[in-house]
Amino acid sequence: MSAEATNPATPGPVVPTVARRKARPRIDLRRLGLAALLGNAARGRLPDAIGHVAEAHRAHYPDADLEPLRRAYVLAESSHRGQMRKSGEPYITHPLAVTLILAELGAETTTLTASLLHDTVEDTEVTLDQVGEEFGAEVRYLVDGVTKLEKVDYGAAAEPETFRKMLVATGSDVRVMSINLADRRPTMRTLGVMRREKQERIAKVTRDVLIPLAERLGVQALKTELEDLVFAILHPEEYEHTRELIAVNAARADDPLADIADEVRGVLREADIPAEVLIRPRHFVSVHRVSRKRGELRGCDFGRLLVLVNEDADCYAVLGELHTCLTPVVSEFKDFIAVPKFNLYQSLHTAVARADGQVAEVLIRTHQMHKVAEAGVVALGNPYAQAAEAPAADADTADTADDAADGERADPTRPGWLSRLLDWQKAAPDTDTFWSTLREDLAQDREITVFRPDGGTLGLPEGATCVDAAYAQYGEDAHACIGARVNGRLATLSTVLRDGDTVQLLMGQDPASEPSREWLEHAHTPAARIAIQRWIATHPATAAEEPPAPVPSRPALEPQAPAPRTASAVVTDRPDATVRLAGCCTPVPPDEVTGFAVRGGVVTVHRVECAAVAHMKGTGRPEMAVSWGDSAGCRVTLVAESFGRAHLLADLTEAMAQEGAEIVSATVEPPSQQRVRHTYTVELPDAAHLPDLMRAMRNVPGVYDVGRAQHQ
Repeated sequence: MSAEATNPATPGPVVPTVARRKARPRIDLRRLGLAALLGNAARGRLPDAIGHVAEAHRAHYPDADLEPLRRAYVLAESSHRGQMRKSGEPYITHPLAVTLILAELGAETTTLTASLLHDTVEDTEVTLDQVGEEFGAEVRYLVDGVTKLEKVDYGAAAEPETFRKMLVATGSDVRVMSINLADRRPTMRTLGVMRREKQERIAKVTRDVLIPLAERLGVQALKTELEDLVFAILHPEEYEHTRELIAVNAARADDPLADIADEVRGVLREADIPAEVLIRPRHFVSVHRVSRKRGELRGCDFGRLLVLVNEDADCYAVLGELHTCLTPVVSEFKDFIAVPKFNLYQSLHTAVARADGQVAEVLIRTHQMHKVAEAGVVALGNPYAQAAEAPAADADTADTADDAADGERADPTRPGWLSRLLDWQKAAPDTDTFWSTLREDLAQDREITVFRPDGGTLGLPEGATCVDAAYAQYGEDAHACIGARVNGRLATLSTVLRDGDTVQLLMGQDPASEPSREWLEHAHTPAARIAIQRWIATHPATAAEEPPAPVPSRPALEPQAPAPRTASAVVTDRPDATVRLAGCCTPVPPDEVTGFAVRGGVVTVHRVECAAVAHMKGTGRPEMAVSWGDSAGCRVTLVAESFGRAHLLADLTEAMAQEGAEIVSATVEPPSQQRVRHTYTVELPDAAHLPDLMRAMRNVPGVYDVGRAQHQ
């Protein structure tokens, strides 16, 4: 934008500053030759320069009022008059090019008006207040949203802080980012006139920030061309090789995709399904990716078939015919109609194979789905307008507006990824952190949806863990998270989630709970990482310690293996026999038990469900009848599974003592993936209290399971 605006009377780039803009007097619009701007004499007569914009706009909005476009063009042309782009063209060609891109994508009149004016405040004497007075608050907001911050005020932080400003503005109106994306395409097309290092810098920002944003907003038409332009600048040799591959394939006498397209047309014609079958050539980056994945390319690899129908039901009818009459590749089937992508994309994906082994990918969608697939949020017109204000080009477009109240699927004004981005950017402590984190966040170009037990959902980037889910749901209160259940099963916080998982987060009750430094290794989202890092930064004494070992990694009580336990409470038919309770299953009253004679006249007593019982029966060892006597006391070995946290061992042993348990021995295994295993052998004065003891142990925050020891 302003970097390319030059004035012959003032050599070098014009770099207006915020301070100078504030000090400028209000410009006299008549002095700029804008007498016709407010007058009625020229109403209805469009300048020839915007005739192609008006034609593209009317294709989507036949009844649109073009007067705002005329007035915006007059102001833009007059205010930019005398400025030239570095390519040597009059500067007005740039806002015209941006506006034409948006008009062809289906943007409504307000967006196009702001697009024509988007550089006036940045590069000319026109002020935001004047834009607002002449064109209204919406246009003013959009122009302000895309106006860059000044380097003289922000220095090296100007570019990242400009993106932060644009993203915040996009949070209130997604059309801000639509204009910004359209603005980048003509800029990328004319990079050849700039220094090589500047070309690479702009291309890298486009790759890391704008292309992912285009993907998230569903504007595939812009995303694919920007990818190719970046590819040509950053990887010129690979780009040239890909260009040669495409040229060689285009020169082939036979085209297998054309043959398959004819076959598909015939199948659908016989089935009486009205459909349009097109060949969609892959763009350069797509061909390059396929070549790296498959090696040598064949004819069908250079494009895909696109089948356009009128109704959603026709999509499935087409799919059924293709799978019936052709050879489908079942593994390639995906249904993005029933489950749309997070960027509004809807389509059926499948593939069919030819007899020679070539596979043609097929996309099946309605005409309206195709509009949205190409233009994303731009195709929806003004997402803030009422249904009655929807474009009248066709019924499908109006249907989209009618559905605007149905939820996020049809209302893209605040998609989940944008809300998350806006939330974490508030906590980004400095420009460098924001800029690097933004690039990392946008690099995660796929999103998953996980479900909460209460029926709510969480949108997370692919690769997110339970740590990320905790901070997405609870914010900084997630510091107290002690574990999770994924699809009903206990899982560590490091568990990577998959699309459709149900996640129950287990929260501790201690208000002083603190996150583990290890969580940073498992945090995939900026919100989680920033929250954990901020906690560490504000607790330097704690953070300076060794990575927390929530419980001692060595046994708290570490005697040698306890001697085999005798049991005077057990009655056998051998009064002289020594009776011992088996350590493998630790039977206690009122467990159902059985006995086996072993060496030395000893009888070992096992719970009947113990694995050792089946083994000894299998070897032919005879059972002995045993039963519990009158004594109520017992010794039992319990195993507690817990998540690591500070003071857990003290809390657990205190809970056991309150239940009257005397700890004979205890071992605590070293933590593994934040899980800790405790083994306690305890004496109870009354075996009937065992269920109460186990319940008290489970109630200790951090303990998620307690059971009787089961050793092989």
